[in-house]
Parts: sequence; C-alpha cells; structure tokens
Amino acid sequence: MKLVIKGRRPLTGSVKVHGAKNAVLPIIAASILCHGESVISQVPHLEDVYTAVEVMASLGVDARLKGSTLILNTGGLDGFEAPYELVRRMRASFLVTGPLLARLGHARISLPGGCAIGTRPIDLHLKGLEALGARIRTNHGLIEASASRLVGDRIYLDYPSVGATEHLMMASTLAEGTTIIENAAEEPEIVDLANYLNAAGASIHGAGTKVVRVEGVNRLQGVRHQVIPDRIEAGTYMIAAAVAAGRVEVRGVVPDHLKAITAKLREAGIQVEEAESSMLVDAIGRRPVAVNVKTMPYPGFPTDLQAPIMALLAVSDGSGVIAETVFENRYIHVDELKRMGADIRVDGRTALVRGKRMLYGAPVSATDLRGGAALVLAALAAAGVSEVRGVEHIDRGYDSFDANLRRLGASIRRVRAVPAEEKAVSGLGGGSAGSGD
Repeated sequence: MKLVIKGRRPLTGSVKVHGAKNAVLPIIAASILCHGESVISQVPHLEDVYTAVEVMASLGVDARLKGSTLILNTGGLDGFEAPYELVRRMRASFLVTGPLLARLGHARISLPGGCAIGTRPIDLHLKGLEALGARIRTNHGLIEASASRLVGDRIYLDYPSVGATEHLMMASTLAEGTTIIENAAEEPEIVDLANYLNAAGASIHGAGTKVVRVEGVNRLQGVRHQVIPDRIEAGTYMIAAAVAAGRVEVRGVVPDHLKAITAKLREAGIQVEEAESSMLVDAIGRRPVAVNVKTMPYPGFPTDLQAPIMALLAVSDGSGVIAETVFENRYIHVDELKRMGADIRVDGRTALVRGKRMLYGAPVSATDLRGGAALVLAALAAAGVSEVRGVEHIDRGYDSFDANLRRLGASIRRVRAVPAEEKAVSGLGGGSAGSGD
C-alpha cells in the first residue's frame, strides 16, 4: 500500500488520540503474571498490537480484541516459547521473557526484531534477569532462561532503558524479597504499567522516578485497566498542524506528557493553548522559526518525535540542529526528505536542517515507523503530489493515521502500490494506450 498526498492544504478541526502503543504492549506482556482475566481498554488498532495478541495466543492465553477493548485470560497459559516469526516482527515480544520466567520458571525466545533504527541491545535485560537469579543460555539466536523462583536484588541500569526498566519491574513482582532498580527510566508508560500491576496486587513504588522499588508478592490477579493516551501520536498531530499551517485541537491527552514538544513548538513561534485534556495548536498564517532539538530520555524531547520535527524544520525560517542521543541510526529518513527538496546535512548523530520555504511532492519510501510519519508530514507541506510507500511501517504505530488527517482536511488517500514488474507486464499488450499522457 501507499499514501497519495496532495500538499499545501491547511489542517483544521479536532482529532482524538488513541491509547499509547508503548504502554499497551508491555501491559499485554505483563498479563502473563496475572491469574484469570484482565480487561484492557483504549487499545489502539495497530499491527504491533495484533502481533502481541498472536504472541499471547501462541502461549495458550485466550486473547480477544473487541473494538478498543482487549480481553486476556491466562487460564490456559501453557507455553514458554514465543515463535520466531512473531518475535522478529516486533521487538516488544521479547518482554514476555521475564513474565514467563516469573510465572512458569522457564522461557525461550528468539533474539528480537523491530524497526531498523539502530542497535538496542538486550544485555541490560539479561543482566538484570541474571541478577534476579535467572540462568541464561544463548545458542543459535535463541535465549533460554530458567529459575525455580526469582529472588529480589539491587540492579543498576547502565542506561535508563525503558524496555529494561519495564522488563525487570515485571519479572520482580513475583520474586522473593525486594528488588530495587536504580537509574530507571521515567517515561509515563512505565507509570502506566506499574499502575496496572499494582491494581493486580503487585507492590511497586517509585515508578516514574530514577529509583523503582518492588516488593515481591506470591500472586497477581487479572484486573480492568485503561491505557494512557499516546503522547507520541499526540505530538505528531501537533507537529502536523504546525507543518501544514493549520489549527488543530488534539483531544484526549495528558498535557504534562507533552511539555517537551509544546515548548519546542512555542519556541518555533507556534501558538499552543493547553486545556485539561487537550492541546490547541494554531499555526494559521505562521511560518515556524527554526529551533535546535536534542533527543533525551523522558522528560526530555522524545526520540520518537525526532523525525516528525525534522519535517517541521525542513520548512522553517532559518537553520536548526538536531542532536540524536538515543539511537545512532535514526536518520534513515533523511535521504527521502531530501527527495522532496529538504536541505539536510548529517554528521554522525547531528543533523543540520536549513529550512526552505517550499518542499515539492515526490515518490518516497518509509523504512521505519516514525520516519514514515515524518514523510507524511512533509508531504502535507509540499507543493504537488507525493506518494509515500512502506505504509506498513506507519501502521505499526498510528491507528487510522490517514483517515484522521483526511478528516482534518488533508488530501490523502490509501491505494494499492503496484510493483514495478507488474506494471511492466501489464503494459506489454497495450499498443499505443497512454501515449498521450
């Protein structure tokens, strides 16, 4: 599939944010720890969520998605190995390792896959599990972990990894004694996971701070839980309004989660008004002023919004510098933005973006999730028509992205992308058809 976008149309109206992808995926994995049924609401319809549901089903969990509600019943949990074909599609599948280890005493999983945005080593995960008493063996791309029962310990993370913080927090809920995770990540999604686990009977304190303390318990019980709003989706729509010189209300958000992007948009000269659960971005008649951006762990500027804000800088007045400190290969969208006329120079983890008054429509390809969103945003500001291929990457993290943009006034449609070889075959018997184009 591809998205065909006719640019230079301002966005106006309102859009409601879905549940957070980066919150619901670890919660799905954490349900393994709970006996009985968990009911998770505000679940987004994303390819990664569908993959997570398949992983759970492969382990014997009854997983049913009804509308935006996911029902997970672990009564039939009997598997300890996640299939390779699912794990390679989504890195977050690896998060079932700790819960399986804590609940069943055994887990086997392939090395994880995911977006090609740089190395995201799992050594912090494995070292933490070993500190809790797990025996880890790796062989031919497989990781096997076992433990009669995990035992709490003090764990210092060399880097405040979100995934490692979540993983060790989950595993230690059923460990014997106390676990203290130091230099923990502070993201809102970690707090949401802790809230789910605490409601299920866990004893977790300090989630959202640098030190997380977990008192092990013997049993967790399934509960009802509503996932927090997706701050990355919200930030993407906020940037889209600025890129397209529109006026958009982004509803169903937690404004505190959006402080970093709000500050950068205001610094760029864009008007942003904050309400209790919404953000109004007004960029009508305003060309953004170039700003400098440095990605950082929360509460800093999120790496997941680095590519979208690069699209904004590409049409800004002046030059801005982006420093990517989280992933070393997160500039793979740059060449595609250049095809649309963007002036970007990359040196290692730093990108210099010289804003241009006009970008131009072009055929481009998304190679990762957030880079794909950036190409769509750039196309909204570009003169002429753009074709964005690789829509499957965008669908991993944005529910109804093109439909929502269309409701805001964008000229965007989803069509089947015809492979080049198919085009060649279809034209063999065509005589002079199309010769007047």
